[in-house]
Amino acid sequence: MPELPDIVVYIESLQTRIIGRTLKQVRLLNPFLLRTAQPPVSTVEGKSVVGVRRLGKRIIIELQQEFFLVLHLMVAGRLRWFDGKAKLPGRIALAILEFDNGSLVFTEAGTRRRASLHLVDGEKAVLALHAGGLEVLESGLKEFAQRLKAESHTLKRALTDPHIFSGIGNAYSDEILHRARLSPITLTGKLNDDEVARLYEAARSSLIEWTERLRKAAAGKFPEKVTAFRDEMAVHGRFGKPCPVCGSPVQRIVHAENETNYCARCQTGGKLLADRALSRLLKKNWPRSIDDVE
Repeated sequence: MPELPDIVVYIESLQTRIIGRTLKQVRLLNPFLLRTAQPPVSTVEGKSVVGVRRLGKRIIIELQQEFFLVLHLMVAGRLRWFDGKAKLPGRIALAILEFDNGSLVFTEAGTRRRASLHLVDGEKAVLALHAGGLEVLESGLKEFAQRLKAESHTLKRALTDPHIFSGIGNAYSDEILHRARLSPITLTGKLNDDEVARLYEAARSSLIEWTERLRKAAAGKFPEKVTAFRDEMAVHGRFGKPCPVCGSPVQRIVHAENETNYCARCQTGGKLLADRALSRLLKKNWPRSIDDVE
């Protein structure tokens, strides 16, 4: 799922291309994408783009007269820009927004249609779509700590819950926890002040650093390689590969469709966290320490 750094670079790329431009037509290629019936999409055709901004993991395109197109890419949704008229990228195209200078194509890989498009009237309707999570890059340590400890959750759950923190998902939560040297299953209420401060600084530095990396990689072009798995990441998507800090093999916990990656030496004091499926299968043969693996 595209997270804060990816969404920010998408938005910056869109700002240079569509602000001040006219939205000529909205072509819906999949009826399940549009989640609102009123106002009809024809309402915004012929209107100019006033601004583009982020709301959590959503991309907000503001048009004249306070109409807003709200795009949520979810897991497999992506955006592609074409100068001039767009060529449809096969079956994965969900919608095409045709502007007077090019076309924005909304795609989604796979068969599960999770991505969404809302057309709403007024700022109040936009804010109603927000889960209410805290913007880490806009908050101080005190506010961060209060939000973190308001309820008891594991750190992984807290970082990825959009009602608690905004814009952070599975990939960057792994990177943040590794940088903070904290276990993904530690409960929020058990953190001391030093650990909360480490987590706060790790979250801010990780998001800032990765936004800058992706910005440089795009180099003014529209971002095309938007993925949750990058070779430069420390632990996310790197199961079995060496941790860049200590060299121990990166471990994982698999639950449903999500995978949490961590370094046992750097984050859990050498302890291997139980994988619900694999540890139950292996039972007594499940290794308890990273020393049993290396």
